[in-house]
Amino acid sequence: MKQIFGLIPAAGVGARMRADRPKQYLSLGSSTLLERSVQCLLADVRVARVFIVVAPEDCIAATLALPARCEILAAGGATRAESVRNGLRVVHGIAGRDDWILVHDAARPCLEPVELAALIDEGGLDEHGGLLATPLSDTVKREHQGRVAQTVERAGLWRAQTPQFFRIDTLRRALERSANATTATDEAAAVEMLGLHPRLIAGSPSNIKVTTAGDLRLAEAILKQQGRW
Repeated sequence: MKQIFGLIPAAGVGARMRADRPKQYLSLGSSTLLERSVQCLLADVRVARVFIVVAPEDCIAATLALPARCEILAAGGATRAESVRNGLRVVHGIAGRDDWILVHDAARPCLEPVELAALIDEGGLDEHGGLLATPLSDTVKREHQGRVAQTVERAGLWRAQTPQFFRIDTLRRALERSANATTATDEAAAVEMLGLHPRLIAGSPSNIKVTTAGDLRLAEAILKQQGRW
């Protein structure tokens, strides 16, 4: 039977937040963003273990009250893709060939258990893997020098979220195979470079990624509405 692992790249600094610490360590109620994101993955009992990839010089992660099923890896890279790749090198050493990995953002604390379960249930049946995403409903504009250059047809466009769910061997091969993969902004983009087409599983707009101070307030409101504050 396949095992499912979680991996959270948490080596970034979150410059757009303009805070006094990396944004994953900002408080959201009684926990940090990172702690809440870890709890989101561990809400499903099928997740055997969660690996958190931090920068080698990180001195905050070890002070957090993380569950026993978590392990910190001081193997973060210069980009998200490098951190995921470095983490996978460790996970690959303990995983079986049929095991899977859930990659989740360190600053996405509002993921609900039902969304995670749907991703595991549906994505795990697809050899190409899958990811949570929501279809675009807004009109989309392409910008040039501060002006509208083009209105983009939104039909078929989705907003990617996390977690993203792949066989460990598939994702590791995607990130190791091409130098271009280390610049991918999400794991699905790297897997697409192998010629694969991951399944889109409908997520919720409430599964936000915290990027600015305003997002922190929105995440608080969402968690209160979910009864998880």
